[in-house]
Amino acid sequence: MGKPTGFMEYEREVPSSRNPLERICDWEELYSTFSEEKLREQGARCMSCGTPFCHTGQIIRGSVVGCPLNNLIPEWNDLVYRGLWKEALMRLLKTNNFPEFTGKVCPALCEGSCTVSLNKNAVAVKSIEFTIIEKAFENGWITPRIPSKRTGKTVAIVGSGPAGLACADELNQAGHKVTVYEKADRPGGLLMYGIPNMKLDKSKVIRRIDIMKEEGIEFITNTEVGKDISADELLKNYDAVVLCGGARKPRNLEVEGRNLQGIYYAVDFLSQTTRSLLDSNLKDGRFISAKDKDVVIIGGGDTGTDCVATSIRHGCKSVIQLEIMPKPLMNRGPNNPWPQWPRVYSMDYGQQEAVAVFGEDPRRYCVTAKELIGDDQGNVKEIVTSKVEWVKDGNGRFIPKEVPGSRKIIPAQLVLLAMGFLGPEDDLLRQLGIERDERTNVKTKPGKYETNIQGVFTAGDMHRGQSLVVWAIREGREAASECNEYLMGR
Repeated sequence: MGKPTGFMEYEREVPSSRNPLERICDWEELYSTFSEEKLREQGARCMSCGTPFCHTGQIIRGSVVGCPLNNLIPEWNDLVYRGLWKEALMRLLKTNNFPEFTGKVCPALCEGSCTVSLNKNAVAVKSIEFTIIEKAFENGWITPRIPSKRTGKTVAIVGSGPAGLACADELNQAGHKVTVYEKADRPGGLLMYGIPNMKLDKSKVIRRIDIMKEEGIEFITNTEVGKDISADELLKNYDAVVLCGGARKPRNLEVEGRNLQGIYYAVDFLSQTTRSLLDSNLKDGRFISAKDKDVVIIGGGDTGTDCVATSIRHGCKSVIQLEIMPKPLMNRGPNNPWPQWPRVYSMDYGQQEAVAVFGEDPRRYCVTAKELIGDDQGNVKEIVTSKVEWVKDGNGRFIPKEVPGSRKIIPAQLVLLAMGFLGPEDDLLRQLGIERDERTNVKTKPGKYETNIQGVFTAGDMHRGQSLVVWAIREGREAASECNEYLMGR
């Protein structure tokens, strides 16, 4: 504990975001940098409390408490306060393969369970984490780590998202020959194409991939396992296989008019924009454009927010985000105590930009889509919505019930479905004969990662369902450990 009174002397500060009206004119990252002096003050706010929850990553009453990676947060907060940045980096890398990703896109579960946040604002853990790793890159502390010995064992990893990359990194450092298959044209999975550039600059993803290549990991892109290369071929050519293909099957909207033109899944909208941005700075026109359109986004999560921000950068005419759930409370409710993640109302970057451009929060709570109306050419032009109220059914579960007389017609020439995902795609799993659980995810024994097929493991969203990057990295690390034990017998 560097400064016992730090949490009383300093208030929480985080790097300021760029002005919304400025940043919507480009695709650059949202936040400015923070001075070393400010970060040391923020590190001093860490209480080094007797029983810290920030690093626990446990589930309490169905809600996550602390960091799933078990990051040694109090330790590197103290080291940053003392100006020992290289030592802080060593502690950070013990648990996290890619702090440059989590430091940008993680919602900071650690901050929700920070002891300071009981009656003050939490320690700025996320900002400190990201600054540690960026300072390491700037000072040349991050260099390729070439394994000194090779085991002669080969591993194929299907999918190059955060779970696949973490698993590949761990297995490569264990000395195995690792090959990563990715069906997209660039490695990175959702880090590359699922998260917009303004949240995670793709140069950071490319920088990490280049290091991993130098370390001996092979990336094979534009190759869909199960289609371009058979599952049998994979099993024959490798000593082990790890499935990290994500939960790519999007939830559909089952309403009249769904077959009209102008209705897209959010993942396609976002990925096409990023690909065109990387290929041609959007000059090739090979993306779904929101320019001059009334955009309606169905879904209120992070993906919906990304669609709001992307639509504004395209130059949309208007944007509305439909959320079937009620508006969150302004403060923790009695059923959401510390140290659980606080489920409270907040304005994310996309909503902030919508307020700056259109004068209001684009979210409409307790609203559901009932019908899509088209024009004479078969293009969507309007969406019929209805308000809902949440009532208990006969089993005591809350269900949405339509409010009579609340139907409303909203103009919409572009409708984006951001309602989450149902699970992994079927073809490869069917070819391999992989067992699925009741949610269609890949089934394993509790706390384990090997499937019903010997030598075939799984990790990430394909295993646990749609989740956070930080959970994907944790699962990738743990699956790698189990796979290594299988390969080496210890």
